[in-house]
Amino acid sequence: MNREPVDALKGIGEKTGKLFQKLGVFTIGDLLEYYPREYDTYEEPSPIGELKPDRIMTVAGMLHKTPDVKRYSHIQVITATLKDGSGSLQLTWYNMPYLHSTLKAGMRAVFRGRVVKKSGRLVMEQPEVFTAEAYGEVIHSMQPIYGQTKGLSNKTIVRAQKQALDLRRMVRDYMPGELRKKHELAEYNFAIEHIHFPTDRKELLFARKRLVFEEFFFFLMAVRRLKEGRNEKRSAYSLKLSPEVEVLKNSLPYSLTKAQNKVLLEIQEDLTAGRVMNRLIQGDVGSGKTIIAILALLETAYNGYQGALMVPTEVLARQHFESMKELFERYQIDKKPILVTGSMTAKEKREAYQKIASHEADIIVGTHALIQEKVVYDNLALVITDEQHRFGVSQRELLGKKGEEPHVLVMSATPIPRTLAIIIYGDLDISVIDELPADRLPIKNCVVDTGYRSKAYDFIKREVAAGRQAYVICPMVEASEMMEGENVVDYTKALQSALPGISVEFLHGKMKPKEKNSIMERFACGEIKVLVSTTVIEVGVNVPNATVMMIENAERFGLAQLHQLRGRVGRGKHQSYCILVNGSEQDETKERLEILNKSNDGFFIASEDLKLRGPGDIFGIRQSGDLEFKLGDIFTDANILKTVSDEVNLLFQKDPELEMEEHRELRGKLEEYLEKSYGKLNL
Repeated sequence: MNREPVDALKGIGEKTGKLFQKLGVFTIGDLLEYYPREYDTYEEPSPIGELKPDRIMTVAGMLHKTPDVKRYSHIQVITATLKDGSGSLQLTWYNMPYLHSTLKAGMRAVFRGRVVKKSGRLVMEQPEVFTAEAYGEVIHSMQPIYGQTKGLSNKTIVRAQKQALDLRRMVRDYMPGELRKKHELAEYNFAIEHIHFPTDRKELLFARKRLVFEEFFFFLMAVRRLKEGRNEKRSAYSLKLSPEVEVLKNSLPYSLTKAQNKVLLEIQEDLTAGRVMNRLIQGDVGSGKTIIAILALLETAYNGYQGALMVPTEVLARQHFESMKELFERYQIDKKPILVTGSMTAKEKREAYQKIASHEADIIVGTHALIQEKVVYDNLALVITDEQHRFGVSQRELLGKKGEEPHVLVMSATPIPRTLAIIIYGDLDISVIDELPADRLPIKNCVVDTGYRSKAYDFIKREVAAGRQAYVICPMVEASEMMEGENVVDYTKALQSALPGISVEFLHGKMKPKEKNSIMERFACGEIKVLVSTTVIEVGVNVPNATVMMIENAERFGLAQLHQLRGRVGRGKHQSYCILVNGSEQDETKERLEILNKSNDGFFIASEDLKLRGPGDIFGIRQSGDLEFKLGDIFTDANILKTVSDEVNLLFQKDPELEMEEHRELRGKLEEYLEKSYGKLNL
């Protein structure tokens, strides 16, 4: 049953099935593993005098009089005043005319909605209305909230999940019993049911711990398998250092930093040692990883071999290709780079494949199109992947298989504390570029509340008038019935009105690749002045002319992710600025954002973030972007990650091939996991 298509469920036709597919949900099994992004908890009603802004809260009381109805343009607004022994509260509803006849003076009821501060007083907006008995039935329950897409509501997803749980085939728990007992892990079927519909926080944490443990467990077993597969392997490609690379390095208009020189030396030692290089370069945004990658690729090319650079987006691939071409022309380097992306025409791809196979191309730059079956390399000696967590272990491995044990170099700007990086990148040696170029101006940061917005718009106007560009980041693509926060589509319209005469466009991950590429290219060349986007630009192009990064609802992002976003600016010679708009009045949120305000050092920010977030603190935003995990987060769940790492080491010491009777099911599940990882690549 779990492998059946999702549209086999009642009430899900072809059209709704396609909307589920947009979320990556194809089968009932996929649906069960489509976990809630957060939970709505029905708390005890609070006295009106104790309400706090920027929270969803519940109050009980008596309506002072029959609600007022007013019209503003196309919006009908209903307001009512609720009283209890501690004070009074204004309730406001938009476009809900039927409430006028159901809400009467003297009526006692329970109201639940978001409390906001308006003109110095608290207002509850768009509250749900319950009788005391009806609220008594849902009190203390936790309702799941899922990531949605236009046309697919949270209610539809909840209904589908309930059906899927009723129809699912129970699976035998493959996690060794001793391990479950030792770490107090829930049974798998229980965990799957209660991650979606927990009765309370304690049950949710119990279910979640099991599923996070499992995610880390299979990921680290897969990493271990890779490591064993290539450990100390002799490489077919033992390189000699070429004088041309040294000449280029010394001819650059800037000097490499000490950290860059150190990392370049480590790479050169690996390339000449006669064994396969498997190295990670961790370098903060703007620390100069790309030039190191180019120098390593040239070492390969001057030895008569090919090198490949794989990046996560077409726009970034094109940008790397163009800057490489320009560099080679300027310094008269006789090596030929070539571009391979998914959106190229069939004819363009054929020509590129022919040049790669005949070794007319020395360096191949592209997206995951580089690992398609039709791409045949001629002596591929070095493979570099940029922002590797967006490809995953299996894609990295597939590109590696394109040559005879080529050297592998992975670059990441995600600042992860070293203790965690050693676990996550267990199959790689780690190099760190922990120094920014001397000529780089530090970004000026400020944390402000939503009242500062109009001043921020004036500031953006001045920067655009001076010839600069700006990014504005929102947490959501479209308005959602369940989630509060600015969304890209509506925000763009509002900003176009606020900035007349300035070109404002939007970008988000649900757009077609061609649309995304077009928008990013128009922004990169300066045609678009202000780009409103989701975090899709986190790994974006280099736009040195962009000097303002304004992030709405900054409290909804992890610090590591905010730092990544901030790194989109500060790449040119002009002073850059980051404006973090905090939509929350909670003290702990201010404390977190202050870390970012005071420091531009990604590694310091990541380690401070780790200190702030305690175990079980799962109701905030995921901290580590999309580092391959659906539920686990390497910051929030750092303790589980460390525990799992130890357990995987013990398991392989005891049973390297997982041949023991008690590990047979686990072995089957690992093979299934590896096959699924590779299968996702649609090769």
